Amino acid sequence: MSVLAIDAGTTGVTALVVSEDGRAESRGYEEFAQHFPEPGWVEHNPEDIWQATLSACAEALRGAAATPVCVGITNQRETAVLWDRETLAAPRRAIVWQDRRTAGICARLRERGHEPRVAELTGLRLDPYFTASKLAWLAAHDPRAWEGVTSGRVVAGTVDSYLIARLTAGARHVTDPSNASRTLLYGLESGGWEPELCELFGVPESALPAIVPNFGELGRTEPAAFLGLDLPISGVAGDQQAALFGQTCYTPGEVKCTYGTGSFILSNTGTEIVRSPDGLLTTVAWQAPSGERTYALEGSIFVTGAAVQWLRDGLGLIGTAPESEAVARTVPDSGGVVFVPALTGLGAPYWDPDARGLITGITRGTTRAHLVRATLEAIAFEVRDVAAVMGGDGIPVLKADGGASANDLLMQFQADQLGTPVERPAVRETTALGAAFLAGLGAGVWGSADELRETWRLERRFEPGARDDAAYDRWRAAVALACDDRR
Repeated sequence: MSVLAIDAGTTGVTALVVSEDGRAESRGYEEFAQHFPEPGWVEHNPEDIWQATLSACAEALRGAAATPVCVGITNQRETAVLWDRETLAAPRRAIVWQDRRTAGICARLRERGHEPRVAELTGLRLDPYFTASKLAWLAAHDPRAWEGVTSGRVVAGTVDSYLIARLTAGARHVTDPSNASRTLLYGLESGGWEPELCELFGVPESALPAIVPNFGELGRTEPAAFLGLDLPISGVAGDQQAALFGQTCYTPGEVKCTYGTGSFILSNTGTEIVRSPDGLLTTVAWQAPSGERTYALEGSIFVTGAAVQWLRDGLGLIGTAPESEAVARTVPDSGGVVFVPALTGLGAPYWDPDARGLITGITRGTTRAHLVRATLEAIAFEVRDVAAVMGGDGIPVLKADGGASANDLLMQFQADQLGTPVERPAVRETTALGAAFLAGLGAGVWGSADELRETWRLERRFEPGARDDAAYDRWRAAVALACDDRR
């Protein structure tokens, strides 16, 4: 038996067919367009995401030994999507999680004293990152689209619920707790949409999807809509929670970091809601069909792999992202150069949407290799910032995944900076793997978490070496400048 996993990411859709022993049997991938209508604005055309999903799945299925028995979904979180309940057409482009246009809305709510109550209910902060402020912006600035929402013709959701609607030809309008808990509309204690928050942000609860568990039969694909397949959709989770599940971090205290467009560090806190005073978010990791919820603490870093992409596409310093390692290895260190990649503000633990990118320490001797190495060092420093406030007795082992985890230099520098081992799995696409595990658990491909643990295989372990604390001190000073000394 095998499982089809759909990973609808920020820049493209990956589809994996995963076998019972946890191997990626085949793979498909399709990019989709990014739209930047104004500085700080990021949008996606929902139809592009759907067409990329069809293309990636068709490619993966062509390489599979047999038709999968079920489908799992994972997705970029927080992105706000509207679509017609009947036709499934989107009246406008989606507002992406990276988009910062709602900073003013969040600031006004903060000034009115709403943030403590919002944080109490949701475990989050008033930040443009989350979905509710994007929906509030649409209500204020796109009355044509929003009229459909208020009339009941148009529904609202995140990418997971949009894809489920497309896969089921509109039969299901659902989401799961891991995605719902990223919207600023979901209550951690209540486990449902909070009328108080829907009123605060002006979002009709009737437009929102029903909340279902993360695994079990959540819907079925409609053959006419989805490549002729009639399969149960039996697992769904937001990308970072899916990666936590795919890394088999099922025990409280286990930690993973996904190095993607941004980097996201999640620590399993079990069935306890743990709140952080130091800039971490409290979120739902997953919910079983029994109703039992597992929670996590999360440090969300907005720009890490995207900084390497900027070196490639914006500055032309490298030809490909993997080339960054070879270029960085041509120098012993960054030569005192520090890069703070606050290209869309700063996330955890600073939460400054107005921070801007900064490069310091440039001299006549600075080369492109120093800038590239400073970029890799910045990724490790950002993760160290989050690890420092994650609490407890430190992180015993960091499980690393995502595209940038293939960079051996970065992984070794990360282990050095954390003073803890970093483990890289054989399957690095653990976001898609987590969606497959959830779906397979929901459809009976695997019977328990213990069975899933047996499929996880280590590819390489990086042991910590000497730590350059002076470089980290320079990093902290540069972050203060990027935040305009407001910290």
